[in-house]
Amino acid sequence: MSIRNLDSLFKPRSIALIGASKSPSSVGAVLARNLFRGGFEGPIMPVHPKHQHIHSVTAYPDVASLPMAPELAVIATPPDTVPGLIAALGERGTKAAVVITAGFGEGARAEGHALRQAMLDAARPNMLRVVGPNCLGIMVPGSNLNAGFAAAAPMPGHLAFVTQSGAIVASVLDWAAGRGIGFSHLVSLGGMADVDFGDMLDYLANDRGTRAILLYIEAVTHARKFMSAARAAARMKPVIVVKAGRHAEGARAAASHTGALAGLDVVYETAIRRAGMLRVYSLEELFDAVETLSREAMPSGDRLAIVTNGGGMGVLATDALIDVGGNLAPLSVETIAALDAVLPPTWSRANPLDIIGDASGQRYAQTLGILFDDPDIDAVLVLNCPTAVASGVDAAKAVIGSLSPRQRTPVLTSWVGGSTARDARRLFSDAGLATYDTPTQAVRAFMHMVTYRRNQKILTETPAAIPQAFTPDKQAARRIVTQALEEGRDLLNEFEAKELLSAYKIAVVATRVAKDAREAATFAAEIGGSVALKIVSPDITHKTDVGGVALELVGPRAVHDAALAMAERIAARQPAARIEGFAVQPMIRRPGAFELILGVVEDPQFGPMLVIGQGGTAVEIVDDTAFALPPLNMRLAKEAISRTRVSRLLAGYRGFPAADLDAIALTMIKLSQLVIDFAELKELDINPLLADEFGVVALDARVRVAATAEAPENRLAIRPYPNDLEEEIQLVDGRGLVLRPVIPEDEPALQAGFAHLTPEEVRLRFFVPMKTLSHVQAARFTQIDYDREMALVLTEAGIPGTKEIFGVVRIFADPDNEKAEFAIIVRGDMTGQGHGRPMMQRIIDYSRRRGIGEIFGEVLRENKAMLGLCRDLGFDSASHPDEPDLRRVSLKLQDRELTD
Repeated sequence: MSIRNLDSLFKPRSIALIGASKSPSSVGAVLARNLFRGGFEGPIMPVHPKHQHIHSVTAYPDVASLPMAPELAVIATPPDTVPGLIAALGERGTKAAVVITAGFGEGARAEGHALRQAMLDAARPNMLRVVGPNCLGIMVPGSNLNAGFAAAAPMPGHLAFVTQSGAIVASVLDWAAGRGIGFSHLVSLGGMADVDFGDMLDYLANDRGTRAILLYIEAVTHARKFMSAARAAARMKPVIVVKAGRHAEGARAAASHTGALAGLDVVYETAIRRAGMLRVYSLEELFDAVETLSREAMPSGDRLAIVTNGGGMGVLATDALIDVGGNLAPLSVETIAALDAVLPPTWSRANPLDIIGDASGQRYAQTLGILFDDPDIDAVLVLNCPTAVASGVDAAKAVIGSLSPRQRTPVLTSWVGGSTARDARRLFSDAGLATYDTPTQAVRAFMHMVTYRRNQKILTETPAAIPQAFTPDKQAARRIVTQALEEGRDLLNEFEAKELLSAYKIAVVATRVAKDAREAATFAAEIGGSVALKIVSPDITHKTDVGGVALELVGPRAVHDAALAMAERIAARQPAARIEGFAVQPMIRRPGAFELILGVVEDPQFGPMLVIGQGGTAVEIVDDTAFALPPLNMRLAKEAISRTRVSRLLAGYRGFPAADLDAIALTMIKLSQLVIDFAELKELDINPLLADEFGVVALDARVRVAATAEAPENRLAIRPYPNDLEEEIQLVDGRGLVLRPVIPEDEPALQAGFAHLTPEEVRLRFFVPMKTLSHVQAARFTQIDYDREMALVLTEAGIPGTKEIFGVVRIFADPDNEKAEFAIIVRGDMTGQGHGRPMMQRIIDYSRRRGIGEIFGEVLRENKAMLGLCRDLGFDSASHPDEPDLRRVSLKLQDRELTD
């Protein structure tokens, strides 16, 4: 991740246009026209080997002839010239370049890939940043910078739009101009050889002129960088995404267009949700969502009340709401009674509220006033159809007048019609109230709000502590995987697969593997009762399809005969299959248990993903699964379960008890840890995983492995919990505590620890009085991205979230790892125990290994103890330039080449 030199890209003091042209309609001519007409205040230097002037400005034959080093270069020359130009510009001191030219690997052309690498190699020695290639350019209206070849210039505004597609930029410009929408940045990334979505999210998240970030994504190149940047940006401002290539045909077109693999759409959906962003499905939705999120308070749930003067419109809005997963708000007895007192007897007395076609402005206002007092209503959609007996404008004025600063229920409006509704819509816009042309658009906007709030909640919601601690037997798991790979196998047999799951404390049915029918009969006799018999073959994935499963077999004779018949049947149906034996296991009788599937798939961009859903032999036909990115906690696991249709059955129905959701979620966490620990794990299916009120048990499992030199954590899109940072700290009084990375489950203990601090201790650390640590603050301190920050907590050994926290030390690094700010706080009743110094030393050591160049902090002048500790550790201390009561302490870390 890097934002290095991006200011030179978006706030340059000088520009060179290489490939400037006078040829009408050429890209070079359009670029020149847009740059010179844009009003850029710095020097613009055209480069062309033949022309002496372009737009009455002196042109230069080559880069070497330029009178000064341009901070930004825009390049529109043949692809084979670009690497040399980048090298020459870097040597002159240029910090950024926009490469308009195509021909760098789109469509998987080998010569283009070679040019792309040559361009990057030329840029690297001088840290020159490259946007493109194959892009439309960049535009920053607030700086009068138009370094693109679009036909229209954007209006200034507060939206940043970033896309891979240049054609999308041109279309959005034309579309936005007619609606008065302005932009802080428009960026066409093209092939993303260097600057990508992750870099742009980091840059725009900290840009004060940008209030919302809009992304049009065809593919992501560096998943972990993207996820880290997206999670950070989404905490600061709305990030709204259109992901193209949702279907296989579109994904192939995207791959041909950008040279990047688009990946499964459901994987992107999962990643967008996990990062706290909002996904929409069209450009129209994109800008509707911006309007909604910028104008309205967020609803607390998905219960919508619909008020209309036309019953048909209310029905249409209701259908649209149910289609997108919303719910009609129930009307309480008290609310209905209050409405009866002000509405005609013929009103609908239900939601949607049809307040009859002659509804006046007063009737609208009275209805809204009553609905605002109902706590079971999360938002109100107000509809109006034009009638000859009541004024739509008067109704609009009444709706606006019913609102007050104390009223927190979000209100959306849709005045249906053309010219008769235009004045009302203008009134709503002037009043800052979201308004939409159709009820369907309004409902969709409401669900944007619901989804955005839900995704944001995922970022800050405190997960429950794991109900049962588990310690996997990694050595046993390693022996199983290693043996298979040494034998040249990529599939574990059923016995091995279940042993692997058992090593991670996942409940499995006991299984024995027999080499032939006679041994299978012997095992059946030893097990006793009814048994299941399954074929063991590395060439058979779905055993049921080829008659490789026999159930409810009683006695050794029945098992012996079934094994012989099974072998004969498979030899006829799949003669090439290698038969390694038979799996024998006791029949598991769990009446009323649900059959689930729990598995792992590997995505080319985002790495391993967990899958949960309805299992059984018809799993592909039922098609009820949800994906989740590891690592998981209880909240994330349960959220994934809730996205399946079978979750409604798991909650209990018609006398059937609810399944043990904690046991299902904990099994997902265990499987997540297995994925984190073993890079060799490529695919895994547990199908079925039986689940009922008593827990879960895996009946069958399939595991595929492959040798790899990749570190397990490096293939994950989100850096997992760093176990290697855990250690025991010995106190002066002889007690042993644990210093370990913080986890989200620590939030309650962190808040409790804050309550132990005296007001003076709080002031010395936070510089301001604070009585409590709010949920939002505590969540921010505990739900960290281990890829760019670290917090170590001093606590007792045991299940996290259940033990006291006595101290915290943390760093937060910039995206380039140049500097990181540290902070430390220790409970007053623990001072004098000798743990402050080792806590600081550990965070210094960690920062050095991460390759961070410098760590720094701000300390009150009167905090002599902290200043003394920093001095002992080698920190420099200086007066703060802006705060006379503060000292700025800093420590240079020299061995920056080291990384985690």
